[in-house]
Amino acid sequence: MGMIGIDFNSVLSYLKTIFSFDYFIKSIIAIIVLSVVVYGKIKGVKVYECFVEGAKDGLSICVRIFPYLLAMLVAIAVFRESKALDYFTALVKPIVQLIGLPPELVPLVLVKPLSGSGALGVLSDILIKYGADSYIGRLSSIIMGTTETIFYTITVYFGAVHIKKIRHTLWAAVLADMTAIIMAILLTRVMF
Repeated sequence: MGMIGIDFNSVLSYLKTIFSFDYFIKSIIAIIVLSVVVYGKIKGVKVYECFVEGAKDGLSICVRIFPYLLAMLVAIAVFRESKALDYFTALVKPIVQLIGLPPELVPLVLVKPLSGSGALGVLSDILIKYGADSYIGRLSSIIMGTTETIFYTITVYFGAVHIKKIRHTLWAAVLADMTAIIMAILLTRVMF
């Protein structure tokens, strides 16, 4: 008569896999979706029908905001490729040096409010040219993380709900970005 042996190392390894943080992170979307479905069923909501209706609404919103996005992305590409950015940087160099911003970061400061992917390209160029551990590299990374794609966000959100008059939103957002840039300069000087 044979005995069934248990390999505790295999069981322990399996349990570590199941209860590991990586496994949890990979499963979190499925857990959230399952939780929403169960909660909806408990409340008597037709979950699938609501999902399909929401997807249909989302698709119509995408169609409505596409022209705004396309116009903005084309304008950014034209501005960047026409070397207008380089001319503008040379023009404002004395002014930005007064507030402590290296002129090399002017393209990042100008592109970030318009496009996150464009700003990422500018940041990549800066980090390749000056290095990640240089003052310019560190400051550009902090600016990238603390500022917002203002015009993109305003275009998408206000365009999606058909609001034409944005009132004080733009000026508040620009002021917040300017504050973030000044604080990034100060913090980079203090910390590095």
